[in-house]
Amino acid sequence: MDARFTAEQDEIRRTLRELLHKRSGPEGLRAAVGTPAGHDPALWTALAEQLGLPGLALPESHGGVGCSVTELALACEEAGRALAPSPLLATAVLTAPLLLALGTDAQRADLLPRIASGRLTAALAVPGSALATALGLTGHDPRGQWAGGGRAGGVQARRIDGGWRLYGQADQVLDGHSAHLLVVAAHTGGFARSRVLLFLVRGDAAGVTRVRQTALDATRPQARLQLRDVPAELLGSADTDALPALARLGDTVAACLAVEAVGAADRVLERTVEYVGQREQFGRPVGSFQAVKHRLADVYVQVQAARSAAYYAAWAAAHGEPVGGLALAQALQALRSAAAEGIQLHGGIGFTWEHEVHLYFKRAAGDELLFGPVHRLRAHAADVAHVFEEAGR
Repeated sequence: MDARFTAEQDEIRRTLRELLHKRSGPEGLRAAVGTPAGHDPALWTALAEQLGLPGLALPESHGGVGCSVTELALACEEAGRALAPSPLLATAVLTAPLLLALGTDAQRADLLPRIASGRLTAALAVPGSALATALGLTGHDPRGQWAGGGRAGGVQARRIDGGWRLYGQADQVLDGHSAHLLVVAAHTGGFARSRVLLFLVRGDAAGVTRVRQTALDATRPQARLQLRDVPAELLGSADTDALPALARLGDTVAACLAVEAVGAADRVLERTVEYVGQREQFGRPVGSFQAVKHRLADVYVQVQAARSAAYYAAWAAAHGEPVGGLALAQALQALRSAAAEGIQLHGGIGFTWEHEVHLYFKRAAGDELLFGPVHRLRAHAADVAHVFEEAGR
């Protein structure tokens, strides 16, 4: 593995950072999260047209840029630094890889170029609050019981008159209230022979009720979806096994989230160092006190260690090495520590709603609720690596 970034990768980071600095500052961020969509559509259009961000990791044959997971993760890092609300995670990280891996030729030809151009946004809808389990980040469920298990609850799919109909509910769907396309995981086949399939549903389809939820992290909009006899199109074919594809996707998602969390942690640490260098107490900058230096040095070590793990996870995701969950745990821990110290060392202003530092703490806590928590990410990574089995021999 060559740990150095290429000139192209450095250019992606630099250009994206400059654009987000101009278009997604503190005032722009607050204005965006207050809109019905939860993000700035004009910024998303700029990201798509100027940088090709939605199609960064899609092949050129489908309108994409043809880069790897590493470039997509670096884009997520810059989005994390700015906490920029956008459909990037839901569309490019969670949904587009499933369409590419499982879709028929006709589905890929229809959907992927529109996603790459930014004209089509998408969201992955998993029943209940089981996103981390469905992606294989916090547990392994070979039968897909998280989707309802064929019992009441979850999302059920039935074949009627040659088509598919969905019925059920998903509670934590990232950008589900505004996405044009929904990729819905549903059970079909009854309890004894049930299996999980993925279905394509138009966001405005008859029978779909979408309600934006009040989330802890306002920069990561979530929705509750209710599906009542909704017409759907099967993604791929009836022989397509969705569970392995979701598990493979989970490692890519974890790597991108880890790099994104590192970007956020690095930014909040920069802001804190800058502030303690300006704020004075007893006639000297707060940052000159030994205790403050030690606390910030501890955070710096955590962030740098998390950065190394996250970058490696992004590289490994393209080479089939499942280390994303462990890197995500380390990155979320670093972000939580950096944000907590930032709040404390900003003094009274750090606790106010008007200051931005609390948004970074909410990002760490919100991501743990969606994709963690940290101790479960680590426990599952240990189980996959058979750590405790080896120790017990």
